[in-house]
Amino acid sequence: MSKSANTAILVAALGYFVDIYDLLLFGFVRKASLQDLKYSDQEVFDYGLLLQNWQMAGMLFGGILWGVLGDRKGRVKVLYFSIALYSLANLLNGLAQGYADYAFYRFIAGVGLAGELGAGITLVAELMPRRRRGFGVTIVAAVGLTGALLAWVISKNFSWQTCYFIGGALGLMLLILRIKVQESGIFEQTKARSDVQKGNFFALFTKRERFFRFLRCIFIGTPTWFVVGVLIMFSDQFGKAKGLEGISPGNAIAACYTGLILGDVGSGLISQWLQSRKKVMLIFLSLDVLAVVWYLGGQFNTPAMFYVSHFLLGISAGFWVIFVTIAAEQFGVNLRATVATSVPNFARGMQVPINASFKYLKDNSVAVAGLSIGGNVLAAAWLIGAICLVIPFIALWGMKDTFHTDLDYVEE
Repeated sequence: MSKSANTAILVAALGYFVDIYDLLLFGFVRKASLQDLKYSDQEVFDYGLLLQNWQMAGMLFGGILWGVLGDRKGRVKVLYFSIALYSLANLLNGLAQGYADYAFYRFIAGVGLAGELGAGITLVAELMPRRRRGFGVTIVAAVGLTGALLAWVISKNFSWQTCYFIGGALGLMLLILRIKVQESGIFEQTKARSDVQKGNFFALFTKRERFFRFLRCIFIGTPTWFVVGVLIMFSDQFGKAKGLEGISPGNAIAACYTGLILGDVGSGLISQWLQSRKKVMLIFLSLDVLAVVWYLGGQFNTPAMFYVSHFLLGISAGFWVIFVTIAAEQFGVNLRATVATSVPNFARGMQVPINASFKYLKDNSVAVAGLSIGGNVLAAAWLIGAICLVIPFIALWGMKDTFHTDLDYVEE
């Protein structure tokens, strides 16, 4: 690989490391921080869900903002500015005094977190030869996802405020290193063309075929955020429903993300071996179905066995970076950053309706085909999970396999 590609992989991987640290840190300190702010148990649950939604709303907004800027101003600028924003937001989160300012800081953090991965993957994909792109994004995933494990360790040993301060400091340290990243040559050539419209988000909706291509890219990533946002984030409640006490969401997240690291590395390497992105997605989506069915339907005699199911969920959902790579490879240079940045954040944003539906069905039962479904966490998860797991198979059907795609082209 060229020196410019190696440097881009390094910065994208370290940026993703801090990105994941912040993204998952909230899950680790959610209960402790809200309890420390003197909220009741019910408020801890309700406000925790709302704070997560504010973060996701920020990511939806940021996904469009950074994507458009990435195609107009450059992938490297977005990479650095997004790291700077979520690092500063991390510091502010440690100063939260109540729900209102905490929600604002999570929104700002979400905006910042929205840009790094899409810009980084786009840059790495454009700088690497087509047959070796999978190796580059696999390294980004392997390094980046370990940020979740660091967040878990830090949350076990420091106050929630200090955890946020450490995350902010890590991001600022990366910026201080001032590692010089070369812009993509493909982007520079396109930027110089006056006849090509760049970063027009609304262009995704002007052609039927392009719009459905965009939707397919979003929907194949939906299961990850059902797994992480519902099954893992509220693992303590699922544990109680199965008769297990003392289940820690923090431990569940750590187990899941250990599996995610292995899954993302595995999906990247298998993609190189099979020379196919689509086949890998089919394999891992099928594994995801099996893992979710075991998690919801299995009997667990000990907390340790229950945590094993979280680990397996992580492996099965370990296709996130391959999913973002597919999005980048599906579109031309002038819309690539827009798509690669907005798609993962739209997929993450699906967590908002998923969470709202889960909460409603947890507290209420509905009639489906004459049967009353819902009223508890397991029934709610079965129904929401079935929808979230069927949709990506439909989206994957008819999608172009992009492993051998030459990325030097534009969208008309």
